[in-house]
Amino acid sequence: MAKTTLNVKGMMGDHCKRLVTKTLKDLNGVSTAEVDLSSGQAAVEYDDTKVRFNDMKEAVEKQGYDVVGHN
Repeated sequence: MAKTTLNVKGMMGDHCKRLVTKTLKDLNGVSTAEVDLSSGQAAVEYDDTKVRFNDMKEAVEKQGYDVVGHN
């Protein structure tokens, strides 16, 4: 399993946290997603043979948030 942390801009409250978490977890290959509102980060564990960073970025951005990088 691979791990990355997405830097997400535009999250304002618990609704945003739940939506970003659900969006990431719904992607085939993502096993865990934990969103921290205070840091604006989403820690993701995933199978890199099934899902890529760009897939995660696109899915989150379709919900109206900006992904400005990852570690």
